[in-house]
Amino acid sequence: MKIYTRSGDQGSTSLFGGGRVSKCDLRIGAYGTLDELNATLGVARSVGVPAQIDEILYLLQNRIFDLGAELANPKAGDREAGLLQDSDVGELELLIDSLEETLPGLKNFILPGGTPGAAALHLARCVCRRAEREIVALSQASAVRDTVIKYVNRTSDLLFVLARVANAAEEVADVAWKPR
Repeated sequence: MKIYTRSGDQGSTSLFGGGRVSKCDLRIGAYGTLDELNATLGVARSVGVPAQIDEILYLLQNRIFDLGAELANPKAGDREAGLLQDSDVGELELLIDSLEETLPGLKNFILPGGTPGAAALHLARCVCRRAEREIVALSQASAVRDTVIKYVNRTSDLLFVLARVANAAEEVADVAWKPR
């Protein structure tokens, strides 16, 4: 099978389950940004993060792929059960809480940076926030399960904490914001 099909040469693409839409459709933008998030998680893993973080990122990559698959199906938002459940959101919250216990409390805002791994995780967090905005926009035009939005929101929180953990693991201070 060839990688190119030429079927998208006129600016449309196929959805899971059939049908074609413009490549600038809200749905395509939302799951395309999830794909970009997944790629940034791969970059974070490739620049070197502690093994514990690498394991978490691998799991996140798989769940983000699941979310992309759900969003690629316009009928998925109508289902009671998707690939991810509220319990998955709860697991992210427990993980965030556990990791935060290992970190010093924040006394000010921080800027993206520190180690290469932390900087890559901050970039992934920004892409995740954009994916969340695009999914919310899609949810105003089409059915999207609340769990999807919650999961992406918690993922960005987790990426922020993981960036701080990556810095702490290498004994590099978070970069403090110094307002004027």
